[in-house]
Amino acid sequence: MTTTVRIDPRTHAKLAALARSAHIPITEALTRAVEALRREQFFADLAAAYAASPSTDEDSSEDALWDRTLADGLENEPPYDGDA
Repeated sequence: MTTTVRIDPRTHAKLAALARSAHIPITEALTRAVEALRREQFFADLAAAYAASPSTDEDSSEDALWDRTLADGLENEPPYDGDA
C-alpha cells in the first residue's frame, strides 16, 4: 500500500540527493529519515523524563559503587571471548 505525501521541492531534492548518495530508493531514504526522527524524539523524551525524575541518596550511593568498577585494574586485559 502506498500513500502520497506532499513535500516542497527543496525537501524532495534533498531527499533524492540523500537516496542517491546512499544508493537506495527515495522511499527507503524517507523510511530511514522518519525512523531517525522517531529515535531522536524517543531519546529526547527519555532524557527529559530522566532529568525530571527525583534522585535519592540511595541512587547516588549505588552510582558510586558502580563507578568504582571502572577502576578494577582490568583495562590491560584482553577482551573476553565467551567462545574460548
